[in-house]
Amino acid sequence: MQGLHLTADLTHCRCDDVWLTDATRLLERCVLAVQQAGLQAVNQLAHTFPATPHGPGGVTATVLLAESHLCVHTWPEQSNVTLDVYVCNFGGDHSAKAHLLLQTLIDLFDPLHCSRSALQRGGI
Repeated sequence: MQGLHLTADLTHCRCDDVWLTDATRLLERCVLAVQQAGLQAVNQLAHTFPATPHGPGGVTATVLLAESHLCVHTWPEQSNVTLDVYVCNFGGDHSAKAHLLLQTLIDLFDPLHCSRSALQRGGI
């Protein structure tokens, strides 16, 4: 067990609303970002939550990777997003690919504020 776990909390996202509410389009874009980062998608799932009196429902999109996972959670009523990228580094160092994937998604959502964290998990 050895890997890199990246997270980002995005607030006041200025992207098109479709990226916050359309599960199909968001999942397709996530899979494309995974491929562009040089990682391997092995499965995917997205779910749209029902609308509330506060606005349209958010989306959770998950891409299972051969290297681990990507999860995206949106709150369109607040224009907020959380990102979670975890890559295992046991067979090779995928850290640069994980950082590229995270940055690609941050750029997509175009937040006014982004809080990131990185956690090295496990050991050799």
